[in-house]
Amino acid sequence: MRVRPVSPEALAEELADRLAGHSAPGGFIRVAVDGSPAAEPDAFADALIDPLRVRGRPAVRVSTADFLRPASVRLEFGRTDPDAFYDGWVDEAGLRREVLDPTAPGGSGRVITRLWDAATDRAAREPYVTLPPGAVVIVSGALLLGGVLPFDFTVHLDVSPAALARRIPDDLRWTIPAYARYRDEVDPTSLADLVVRVDDLKHPAVVEDGF
Repeated sequence: MRVRPVSPEALAEELADRLAGHSAPGGFIRVAVDGSPAAEPDAFADALIDPLRVRGRPAVRVSTADFLRPASVRLEFGRTDPDAFYDGWVDEAGLRREVLDPTAPGGSGRVITRLWDAATDRAAREPYVTLPPGAVVIVSGALLLGGVLPFDFTVHLDVSPAALARRIPDDLRWTIPAYARYRDEVDPTSLADLVVRVDDLKHPAVVEDGF
């Protein structure tokens, strides 16, 4: 294993090159950008949109924050239960039904990018869009790997336990045990197609296996 430092801008360009050359049955590419809030997976995913479009690959980003289960289900065991957060906050069935299955081989390409508004605890009522062939769907969020969600390419933004404890927002510190469990039980670094170490967000480093 070798670790290669790279700038965030260069990394976005390299990954866009790789995804633009990736062929997936059915014409769509479903990409996971997996990481805790300390790794800022949404920002990482956003940085890929323009480089992909420049390469002729239309891209949309979907955040798991917009596919949460209703509060009555999500918070059944309280607002700060790490096991409930680990097992049941994201509406994985909804994410599959509305995003991942329609972009699977033979899928219609008809998706919505927001299903649930957690602030109002109501359906987002976002209109469906039909993606063109070759589109890249980037799903960003935490705890995405090792479960039932089907992806064609996966990125894991790896943060050490020390960096996680240092950088995670105070109101989310209660989730730290869930990320420790994820690291121990799933070992996302062994599953992802690309692992990027982001203990320092301004100085990421690519784990060279397979890149």
